[in-house]
Formats: sequence, structure tokens, C-alpha cells
Amino acid sequence: MSAKNFDLGKDNVGKLLVKLAVPASIAQLVNVLYNIIDRMFIGRMPNGDLAMAGVGVAFPIIILVSAFSALIGYGGAPLVAIKMGEKDNDGAENLMSNSFSVLIILAVILIVGFLMFKIPILKAFGASDNIIAYADDYITIYLAGTIFVLIAVGMNPFINTQGFARTGMYTVLIGAITNIVLDPILIFGFSLGIKGAALATVISQGVSAIWVLFFLFGKKSTLKIRKKYLVPDFKLVGKIMALGVSPFIMQATESLVLISLNTQLMKFGGDLAVSAMTIMSSIMQIITLPIIGLCQGGQPIVSYNFGAKSLERVKKAFRLVLITSLSFTTVICGALLIKPEMFVRIFNNDPALMKITCWSIRIYFAGIFIFGGQMACQQTFLILGQAKISLILALLRKVILLVPLIFIIPNFIDDKLKGVLLAEPIADIFAATTTIIVFSIFYKKTLSGADEKVLE
Repeated sequence: MSAKNFDLGKDNVGKLLVKLAVPASIAQLVNVLYNIIDRMFIGRMPNGDLAMAGVGVAFPIIILVSAFSALIGYGGAPLVAIKMGEKDNDGAENLMSNSFSVLIILAVILIVGFLMFKIPILKAFGASDNIIAYADDYITIYLAGTIFVLIAVGMNPFINTQGFARTGMYTVLIGAITNIVLDPILIFGFSLGIKGAALATVISQGVSAIWVLFFLFGKKSTLKIRKKYLVPDFKLVGKIMALGVSPFIMQATESLVLISLNTQLMKFGGDLAVSAMTIMSSIMQIITLPIIGLCQGGQPIVSYNFGAKSLERVKKAFRLVLITSLSFTTVICGALLIKPEMFVRIFNNDPALMKITCWSIRIYFAGIFIFGGQMACQQTFLILGQAKISLILALLRKVILLVPLIFIIPNFIDDKLKGVLLAEPIADIFAATTTIIVFSIFYKKTLSGADEKVLE
């Protein structure tokens, strides 16, 4: 398979990873940037600390919406790449077109469901009387643009998996630039406040969605969305969802983690602690999204060569992803522990919020250095079609360890707020160590089965 003058089956693996992962990682960093810009402006509104807390309690809903994009996008894209490796482009187009149809259906269901029950949901997620209005204003407008989010985020992996990494990067870049331009205009220029921030996000996602569809329906794409495949084939949709359930749960459980954190932080630290968590959630995105971009860059190489039975190239691509991921998380962990205020000032300069957030960062991110290893192994299992193992490993960190620890640890130490925050590094270190050990055991077994037919 060739795209943009390189061949996934023959070119140097290291150079290929750079060509594919750098644009994908830049795209994810830009994605982080416009989330950060959004919160920078929100944090500098009148009552910015309360507005930040409002966005914080609404954020689990946003994560859940994105999780459905991952269910289809990250479930379908590896299957498409494997089909291309098998020289079955018609089968690949069938998978991609089905994915598009399902995303449209899911968007309608999500819009209706969340809008009907938004207030009870926000209150259950930790919204106090002080912040419920901010959360309601933001999420109502955001949900109206759900279809744009699902198309832009859910279909972009199908661009990347064909080898058009730059085009995939532009999807995010176009949306980010639009959002950055519109934020100050709508928030301050038109005095729309937090509604302006949400509206800027929806418009930017709409622009990104148009870009994605223009490419996938156009002449430049190797694969195209075909009308004849738009009626969902439940057998294919089942395969897509079976593989996508792991990244879906990885994101959906992130929502569960935030709900658990917000409710406990509100209990022991009030609105200020929830505001601090909103900032830390943004920092966590700075850490995780570039690694996701790196894995996205490696995905076409690994999936294509796995389908083509070129196992040495699969191994080499994984090693490069692992080393790079671990190096990144180790460096950023050091920066967070040494200079947390450098990150906090991006969002807010309020002395009280600065103090509690800097203190929290040094506890919350203490185990993040090993996180790159977990993500690289977990994502590679997914790319190789081992969804069950990837799912178990995703559940280990968040559902089995982190969420229970958030509620258990405060019962055993006097500083309850510190107890809530300690749950994160304990879960990170234990889960990452376990994941790396499991991966080392199952990796050879997974590759040894490559001679069997991957898709029946």
C-alpha cells in the first residue's frame, strides 16, 4: 500500500513511523491546545474558577460522546488496514462506509438521551448549586453539535489508516484554529461567556467534520465512502464494535473516573478542588493524547504488516512506539513534579486555585512516568486484533483499581483530599507494571497466530 510517496510494507520502519506518527501526534497536541485555549479563556472570565468547575462536571459527558467515536473509529480503522494488507480494498470500503452510518445513528441517540436528562446527570456528576448553571449552559450547546464530533473524531482514523497522516492532522488543525479564533470573539466580543466557549467548540468541530467528509467522499482518498455500503451490515458492525469496545471502555471509564473524582473532591475540597481537577484533567490530556497520536502513527504500519504477515516489521514498529512513549511520559513527569506552577498558570492565576492545584499535581501525577509503557502495550494489543486482552488491561487501571481506591484510601488517612489524589499514582504504577508483564507473555503468542486468517 502506498500513500503520499511511501510504502507501508517496504519502507524503513523508523522513517515510516516518523512520517506517520509526527503528524498524528501534532494533530493530538493541537487537539489538546484548543481544549487548553478553551479553558484559558473560561478561566479568565468573571467567576472563572466557578466556570472552570462547571466545565469540569460537564466534561464526563463530553468524554462519553468521544468514547462512541472511539468505539467505531478505533474499532473500524485497524480492520480496514488489515483488509488493505490483504489487498481487499472493496472489503475495506464496506467496513468504512458501515462505520460512517453507525456514527450518524449513534449521534442522534446521544443527542436525545443526554438532553432529556442533562440536569439530573450533572448533579449526579458533582455539580453544586454554584456551578450547575455554568455546566448546563456549556453542555446544552455542546450536545447540539454531537453529530459533528462523532464524524470528525470517529472518521478521522480512517484517513490516518490509509497513510494520509497529514490530511488527518489537518482535520484537527483546521478545527483548532477555528476554535482559537472564535473563542475570544464569542466569549468576550459578543459577551456570551461560557455559552460562547461551547459554541466555538461546536462550530470548529463542524468545520473539521466537513473536511473529513470532503476527503473521504473525494478523489484523493484511496478508499471512499460508498453509497452501496451505507445500509449497516450487522455482522460487520459487530466486528467493528467488538474491536472498538476496548478503546470505548478506555474512554468511557475515564468519564467514570472523573465522576468519582469530582464527587469526592467536592465532598472534601469543595468547588476549588473540582476546579483544580479540571486543570489536571487538561494536563492529563497533554500527556495521553500525543501518545495516542504516536500509536495512531504506528497503527497503519503494524496492522498492514500483520495482515501481510511481515512480523519482523511489526516487532520493530512496536519497539519504537514503546521506547518513545516511555521516554515522553518520564520527561513530562519530571517537569510536573519540579515546576507544576508552569502548567497551572496556563489556565488561571488565582492564588488560592494556584496553591491547591500545584499541591495536587505533585501527588496526582507521581506515577505517570510509567504510563507510556501501559498505553503502548495496550494499544498494540488492540491494533493486532486482541481486543479482549486490551479491554481487560483498560479495566484493570480504571475500574478495578482507580475508582475503588478513590473511595477507599480517604478512609485510612487523616488528609481526605490527599487520599483521593493518591489513588491515581497507585493505580498507574500497579496497572502499568501488570500490563507490561502480560504483554511480554502474550506478545509472541499473538504474533505466532498471524498465519491464521484474521478476518473470516
